[in-house]
Amino acid sequence: MSIDVHQHLWTPSFLDALRRRSAPPRLDGWTLLLDGEPPYEVDPDDHDLAVRASRAAGLDLALVSLSSPLGIEHLPPDEAWPLIDAYHAGAAELPAPFRAWAAAPVTDIDPARLSHTLDQGFAGLQLPATALRDAAAFAVAAPLLDVLAERGLPLFMHPGPAAVPSGSPAWWAAVVPYAQQMHASWYAFQAVGRPRHPDLKICFALLAGLAPLHSERATNRGAPGRGRVDPGAFVETSSYGSRAIDAVIRELGIDVVVNGSDQPYAEAPSLDFGDAARHAIGHANAIRLLQARSHHRPSPSPEPSPSPSPSRTTSQQLRTSQPYSETQPYSETQPHTTTRVHPHTPSRKEPQS
Repeated sequence: MSIDVHQHLWTPSFLDALRRRSAPPRLDGWTLLLDGEPPYEVDPDDHDLAVRASRAAGLDLALVSLSSPLGIEHLPPDEAWPLIDAYHAGAAELPAPFRAWAAAPVTDIDPARLSHTLDQGFAGLQLPATALRDAAAFAVAAPLLDVLAERGLPLFMHPGPAAVPSGSPAWWAAVVPYAQQMHASWYAFQAVGRPRHPDLKICFALLAGLAPLHSERATNRGAPGRGRVDPGAFVETSSYGSRAIDAVIRELGIDVVVNGSDQPYAEAPSLDFGDAARHAIGHANAIRLLQARSHHRPSPSPEPSPSPSPSRTTSQQLRTSQPYSETQPYSETQPHTTTRVHPHTPSRKEPQS
């Protein structure tokens, strides 16, 4: 059994909200219309709950997120909020093994509204990489990121809208601008995001566009951090395979790599690295990513019982509407102490938090 931190599932309330729109992003029946992209025929089965539940039958937990390439987070507030509210309403009602990332427009920063959404059991917040590419963007989003850091909940960085040149093949957006966006957001976070938010946990989709593999060039050009790995900056594996995952593990170690599929657009990679590595990537690392801080557990009893240790946290606890707690404060201020692990000779020790 494993955890998938990256799926998309459009519920009826969200589909209805897209169909009510007269301008992109919108749905005309099952035809998706976006600015700057050709019409895309959506497969109804991809967003049929029964079909998707059968595909997720082998998972303990599947985290659903808003499709940021639609550009919803960048819309004016009066257009963005109805779509995001419809997404939240449907996502909050999804049955096990599904749970969801919250969403928020970057045109109307509302930390109180985010706090209310997170209280409903959402796993953390997803934002598009196009919204966090430089110091000014991180300054705008800072109140949202402060809410996450205070609760110990993660930010999920996902590709945003992408301009597709005329005549480009169908795979162009996923391979070129998406990877470029993730590459830029990885280094923007290192340069300005992490200093501003030392306790924030973050997970980058699609192995951060393989940005970690450029660390040698970065340090050779003056970037700080040689030999250090941020234990609170995770990467997920969607649309990559064993060669890329192997290379990223060699650079970052195994403890910050988590499983993601990008269903229904791709399948989860095969993790043929041995049982210990499979457990780390598919389960244990995601548990550590998703744990909330104990002092933000909603409706505490007058005399709460001691929390289990993080290593005993289960996917079942993470699926509940109340985020599970961790026992120790989370800090990114210390160097990563876990030895880098070659995926074909994985350590038998449980990853350290």
